[in-house]
Amino acid sequence: MGAKGLLVDYEWCSGCHTCEVACQLEHGYPSDQWGIKVHEVGPWEYTPKTWQYSYLPAPTDQCDLCADRVAKGHEPTCVKHCQAQVLKYGDLEDLAKELARKPKQTLFSCEAED
Repeated sequence: MGAKGLLVDYEWCSGCHTCEVACQLEHGYPSDQWGIKVHEVGPWEYTPKTWQYSYLPAPTDQCDLCADRVAKGHEPTCVKHCQAQVLKYGDLEDLAKELARKPKQTLFSCEAED
């Protein structure tokens, strides 16, 4: 089995923070810690009537891709609860192919090294 990762399509992230809350509840993290954190980029106007304003969910060092859930055949809790369906879990090799097909995506590898 290949290395696993998380593909984030940040073009469509609404910044709802559901992934953060689901992760905190799943792992019992205190309110100031996350396994995934939504970052706000912007807002600023860079040409007339064109704005930079987006959100980017990013796994933290505490993210283990919900190893216990995945071992039971479930997807990571952030993926399951993402309301905008911008998070995708899978093999890094497969996710890298999807990454190449569309801009405004990023790929994270969250597994611990041996």
